[in-house]
Amino acid sequence: MKPPVINFSTLQAAVEVTATLAFALSGLLAGARKQLDVVGLCVVAGLSAFGGGTLRDVLLDRRPFFWVEHADWLWGLMGLCLAAMLGMRRRHLALTERAIQWPDALGLGLFTANGTLVALDAGMPAIVAVLMGVITAVFGGVLRDIVCNEIPAAFHDHRPYALCSFVGGWVLVAAVSLEAPQWAAISAAAATAVLLRGLALWTGWTLPAWRIGTRR
Repeated sequence: MKPPVINFSTLQAAVEVTATLAFALSGLLAGARKQLDVVGLCVVAGLSAFGGGTLRDVLLDRRPFFWVEHADWLWGLMGLCLAAMLGMRRRHLALTERAIQWPDALGLGLFTANGTLVALDAGMPAIVAVLMGVITAVFGGVLRDIVCNEIPAAFHDHRPYALCSFVGGWVLVAAVSLEAPQWAAISAAAATAVLLRGLALWTGWTLPAWRIGTRR
C-alpha cells in the first residue's frame, strides 16, 4: 500500500484541525471559568475555533465556510465539550489556564499562516492577505471574550498578540513571493508567530498602553 501523498490540501486540513483544536480548548477554559453549562461551553468553544475563519470567509465571499466543508469537526467540537464537562475539575482550572497559553500561541501561528494563504489563493493583495490572516487568528478569541463579558484579551493584554500574527503573515507573503514550497511557507510563518508570542509570554514583553490625561 502506498503512503498517502501529502499535498497542499492535506497539509491545509492538518493545519486547520490543529489550530481549531487549540482555540477550542481556549474557549472551553474561558467557558469553564464562567461556570457555563454544556451549551454555553459549546458556543464559546465554537466561537473561538470557528469565528475568525468564518469572518475571513465572509469577507472573501468564500463558500462553503471552512467548518461547513469539514462538518465532522462540529461533532468533534461537541465531543470535546462533553469530555471537558465530565473531566474538568476546579482544582485543575488554574493550571489549565496557564498551560493553555502555549496551545493558544500554536493556534495563533497556524491560523495566521492558513488565513493568509487562503487570501493569497483568492487573489488578494499582500496587505489584504496579511490582514485576513490576522482576522483568522485573532477574531475568534475576541468573540469568545465578548460573549464571556470581558474586554478582549487581544486588546488589553499588552503582551503582543495580533502583532505576532501580523509579522507571521508577512513572513508567509515573503516566502510565497520567493516561490518557497507551500509547506515551508506555512512552517516559516507559523513558527514566526508562535515564537514571537512565546517570547512575549516567556519574557513579559509588553506594548505600551495609551493613556490620556494621566499625571506623572
